[in-house]
Amino acid sequence: MPSRKKRLKKGIVSLEEQIRLHEQKLQQAEQEGKLELVGYYRKEIEAKRKDKEKKEQLLKK
Repeated sequence: MPSRKKRLKKGIVSLEEQIRLHEQKLQQAEQEGKLELVGYYRKEIEAKRKDKEKKEQLLKK
């Protein structure tokens, strides 16, 4: 069990970093006016947030 919790925590931290990175890239794409990239990054951020929520729920169990 301890290794599972450790992996989940590590995965959550990794997802948080990826979300921050994608948010920075989203802002840059918005400033440059690249609409296709804006849509892509928004979808990616939303997907990563859902994955993070799932991992947090598993951690609580």
